[in-house]
Amino acid sequence: QVQLVESGGGLVQAGGSLRLSCAASGLTFSRAAVGWFRQAPGKEREFVAAIRRTGDNTYYADSVKGRFTISRDNAKNTVYLQMNSLKPEDTAVYYCAVDQDGWGVLTTRDSYDYWGQGTQVTVSS
Repeated sequence: QVQLVESGGGLVQAGGSLRLSCAASGLTFSRAAVGWFRQAPGKEREFVAAIRRTGDNTYYADSVKGRFTISRDNAKNTVYLQMNSLKPEDTAVYYCAVDQDGWGVLTTRDSYDYWGQGTQVTVSS
């Protein structure tokens, strides 16, 4: 049974930083690609960042490029999202997701097989 558990969300002032973690179990993590998405109230769930198996290939939404960094530790079955220079518009529930075969188009939700329960990030102005 695949499980994804996000952590690290919280309340932070604009300009601050947070690091989200996504711990995975029940799958061959080193084969999987992992993505982060977010959903603000009343909006569609949108792509934030993704990383392929070895971490050599990463992808970012234009809105977070240069501020967010995705990384992974395959020994710990964990993916991280370091978020710096946070803005109020980054406020959302953040979800991690896995593409267990690792070859999908990582910017689209349909490529992912499993999703976490989400963690709230709130950025105050």
